[in-house]
Amino acid sequence: MGCASSIHISDRVVYHGGKESEDSHSPQQTNTQLQGNPASGLPLKPLSCKATFTEVQFGPMKLFKDPLQVLLVFAKEDSQSNGFCWACEKGNFRCSMARTPESALECFLEKHHDLVIIDHRHSRHFDAEALCRSIRAVNSSENTVIVAVVKRPDREEASVMPLINAGFNRRYVENANMMACYNELLQLEHGEVRAQFKLRAGNAIFTALEQSQEAIEITSEDQVIQYVNPAYESIMGYQQGELIGKEIMEVPKSEKNKPDLLETINSCIRKGKEWQGIYYAKKKNGDSIQQNVKITPVIGQGGKIRHYVSINRPLNDNNKSDKSTERVQAESQTDIQSSKHKDRRKGSLDVRSTTSRGSDGSSQRRHSSMARIHSMTIEAPITKVINIINAAQESSPMPVAEALDRVLEILRTTELYSPQFGTKDEDPHTNDLVGGLMTDGLRRLSGNEYILATKQPHHIPSHLTTPLSLNDIPPRIAQTMENEESWDFDIVNLEAATMRRPLTYLGMKIFSRFGVCEFLNCPEATLRSWLQVIEANYHSSNSYHNSSHAADVLHATAYFLCKERVKQSLDPIDEVAALIAATVHDVDHPGRTNSFLCNAGSELAILYNDTAVLESHHAALAFQITTRDDKCNIFKNIERNEYRTLRQAIIDMVLATEMTKHFEHVNKFVNSINKPLAALEENGGNNDEESVKSILTSPENRILVKRMLIKCADISNPCRPQELCIEWAGRISEEYFAQTDEEKRQGLPVVMPVFDRNTCSIPKSQISFIDYFITDMFDAWDAFADLPNLMQHLDNNFKYWKGLDDRKLHSLRPPPE
Repeated sequence: MGCASSIHISDRVVYHGGKESEDSHSPQQTNTQLQGNPASGLPLKPLSCKATFTEVQFGPMKLFKDPLQVLLVFAKEDSQSNGFCWACEKGNFRCSMARTPESALECFLEKHHDLVIIDHRHSRHFDAEALCRSIRAVNSSENTVIVAVVKRPDREEASVMPLINAGFNRRYVENANMMACYNELLQLEHGEVRAQFKLRAGNAIFTALEQSQEAIEITSEDQVIQYVNPAYESIMGYQQGELIGKEIMEVPKSEKNKPDLLETINSCIRKGKEWQGIYYAKKKNGDSIQQNVKITPVIGQGGKIRHYVSINRPLNDNNKSDKSTERVQAESQTDIQSSKHKDRRKGSLDVRSTTSRGSDGSSQRRHSSMARIHSMTIEAPITKVINIINAAQESSPMPVAEALDRVLEILRTTELYSPQFGTKDEDPHTNDLVGGLMTDGLRRLSGNEYILATKQPHHIPSHLTTPLSLNDIPPRIAQTMENEESWDFDIVNLEAATMRRPLTYLGMKIFSRFGVCEFLNCPEATLRSWLQVIEANYHSSNSYHNSSHAADVLHATAYFLCKERVKQSLDPIDEVAALIAATVHDVDHPGRTNSFLCNAGSELAILYNDTAVLESHHAALAFQITTRDDKCNIFKNIERNEYRTLRQAIIDMVLATEMTKHFEHVNKFVNSINKPLAALEENGGNNDEESVKSILTSPENRILVKRMLIKCADISNPCRPQELCIEWAGRISEEYFAQTDEEKRQGLPVVMPVFDRNTCSIPKSQISFIDYFITDMFDAWDAFADLPNLMQHLDNNFKYWKGLDDRKLHSLRPPPE
């Protein structure tokens, strides 16, 4: 049977001999598949197929599945495509045919097929692996089975790993025999497709668990905790990460239970019997809580017990009933007690967020910072040119001086501010930091490919529970955020209070304070959903680049926006752009630098041509996530031109966090803003409000202020109180150590050799980074925004690292006395 350009079945309309009629949705009705396209003039051939529903048993659930939806992607009609067309007709499957990747993707977005079969035999027609990756990037493809049709091997059998990495589930070696195609579809339907269908149903079950008000814990056959729901975390005071992977016996037990109670419970459930009774569990804070517990053994493969499910309902403290079978969940629930992952604070330091010091070693008053602007230690060639022209203007006739003014305007708006390296002390720490943070890696062609964590669709996980509004924020969290307007606000405390979800809560408060919802004309519920999905796409497994870092940068951004000089410069749309940019600036960060991704030949590096790889990804993904779903689209109700302006400002700020243009941004800011302002002050024109306003509010300078603001917020950790500075220092060091470890494992160039966990001197690396990157930038920002408290912290923190280095210590903290 020949297969024309499209095969499509309608949900509502069927064709009978060229006539159309309304079709019932009853399972007993006959739907007709059509070969050909009425609009194209191709003949319509009914492929009579019954749209019957399949009943699938999934534990106690009875599931009803629609007929299998199949998408065939073949550039040209041949015997292989015809074989699958015939197999779909014989199997009563709903089938669509696409000839190009574009039409395939469009068709998939419309129908969300269960099975996609892509022709991988002829690369000259289209890139099958690229198409597969595009489909996998769609949320709804998570449970889709994708098959690659490959050529029959001439000699050696090829590895399937490239196909798996691209997102294929399996391959089909070309065989046009119709029964072979039919058998393949049957095996897929009853195997992988059905398994994916059950997984989809499993998502519904976990959604129910996540929303349940009862505390639920699931352990393995060996009593290792595998899952606890949010209600369990709330009642027991633990975070999920502190319990997962911990054996129940490791969790502290309450002394209020009878001595033989645990033995009674274990004896019961190991026989496969359900246990129910009263049990005292010990909360994280040490308090005992009386619970009605029900533990159910779950029989799995081999007829053996594979899991234990514990459901716990707290009782009133005065309700003391003592049943001898009490503690189904005691084992499970007490596990929750021990906090396994206190490693969120690994004491690691970020080269980009380490301490900075004031040049004169004092508390950095604004005017002394302004005076130092003329003698910054890092000068690009263009900076020297501008200084020479400024000096020449003083003794030049008016026409020449005016001409030189025009020259300066041109020079300040072109890309001429990148410095020449080698002016700083040459030491391995400085060289490694410059090489690691300001280059795109060694362009080494190799067989290594670095794929960012398993491709997971970007969505809002059902386990994330957030308040409906500011009024619903739990008192404990609200109390933690009371001083969020202060620079010394402790983000690490908020991280703990929110169970590692600080960005959503802090974002709701800060965005409310700045009237973001009113500006965007969006409901608070939309903002909440947006913050939730953005936070869900930060990697909590990263020691540094996680949602706590994003919340920290958001806090610093909000603090800077309240400074008088900044408020004079920026408009409301700039403030909203800055807050959004800070929130999304590192979303989906893999915990590796741009240099690493370029050296590893990662998909992102290839996509963005080794240029600002991560920053481009953060900005692009942020808008994809936001505009994909109206429930979290905070831009939905603003006017088109306003959206374009806002979008451009957000993208520009996120890209400004890339370190390769660090000195360019700092030099532009100093030469275009700080030096003209300093000149006005020195010439007694401090009261010339019009001149100051023209400098602060010109469109070009507003862009420079926003770039400088987010850059300083991004690496503001050195300006924090000492304990926070040390905390962030430890976290970034751990992330760089992990990168070095992976580079050695994969045989990649080690871009920052000093960050070897066995030999690294953290104080020395911080001192080098502060001297080379931090001091000049914060001197310039302090001169503009007047930040004496930050500069004092910078000075204190620099002295702390210097003191450790003088003692030849390599660690974050000195040893105990």
